[in-house]
Amino acid sequence: MGQQDRTGMDVRWISQTGVAEHAGGELEGLLERDDGFVWVDVPVSGDDTAQHLSDLFGFHPLAIRDVIERRHVPKLHAYPEHLFVIVHAPEAGEPGHVHLIEIDQFIGRRYLVTTHGPLGRGVSLDLALRETRHVLGRLESGRLRPTTPFELSYAIVAAVAHRQGTYLTELASQVALLERRVREGNEGDPVRLLEEMFLMRHELLSIRTTAAESRDVFARMGALTRMIPPEAPPLIDDLIDRFERVKSLCDNEKEFTQGIIDFYQARTTTRMNVAMERLALIAAVLLPVTAIASIYGMNLIVEERSDLPQLGIVLAVMVLVTGAMLTWSKRLGWW
Repeated sequence: MGQQDRTGMDVRWISQTGVAEHAGGELEGLLERDDGFVWVDVPVSGDDTAQHLSDLFGFHPLAIRDVIERRHVPKLHAYPEHLFVIVHAPEAGEPGHVHLIEIDQFIGRRYLVTTHGPLGRGVSLDLALRETRHVLGRLESGRLRPTTPFELSYAIVAAVAHRQGTYLTELASQVALLERRVREGNEGDPVRLLEEMFLMRHELLSIRTTAAESRDVFARMGALTRMIPPEAPPLIDDLIDRFERVKSLCDNEKEFTQGIIDFYQARTTTRMNVAMERLALIAAVLLPVTAIASIYGMNLIVEERSDLPQLGIVLAVMVLVTGAMLTWSKRLGWW
């Protein structure tokens, strides 16, 4: 973490020699230098910080409102002096829920401003800063040497795309375990198992939606040829390809999960049909017996006198009718 002023901003100077931390009060002087560019990272974006950014950089009020309020859809706005981009990094929550961690970026010619949040319930600040801290680590180790703010922005968004892919890989492993349970019949509670499958498919759908929307945002950015720097097109194409691959893989995993659900439901339905057929067979076999018993039963067995010969005849008829019904149902393949 860098040196923060009262508004909570981390100010860093990026040049060919590396990254240097600065106090917030030095920001205006850094913006006048031409031997590098400024990266301002705002871990917690409140009203005071937003107003300070608006006064210092002249950001549009609508963009400032997007910084303060949560946005669930990626976004791109092009202004004369900068681009404003919203992207989302996924984080697993409770089963079936995916947290969308918002990262806002103002990409100028001499600066990059990144803001985080507002954070949803259950999302820590460490999770919100995961991608920017990863990029900062690469800067400090010398593995990343961006020469323009757009190159630094690309590194952050690439980390977001990587996180989407990593999350998808983790889900794919869970889908494989789920498929094995269903295939081997280790189902346990069937209601809970079916709920697990639907929740997993929902997580895949959430990642797929986020990747597809991010892909569309950068496809739109690539079309703004007069408003992006000359080094941007190949970087934008790479981001589009990254998000497209995540989207495609999500589609494949979602289809596979749906196949597991269909297989499980088909097998369960088949078991129910077999059970219903057997119950229907039992009812059909016993129906003649029940009819005969209902007609003769009370008249054959009484306290004062029982007609044993007639009782024997009726029982024999019941046995013959039951045997005939079983033989007929066997020939039809009902059992």
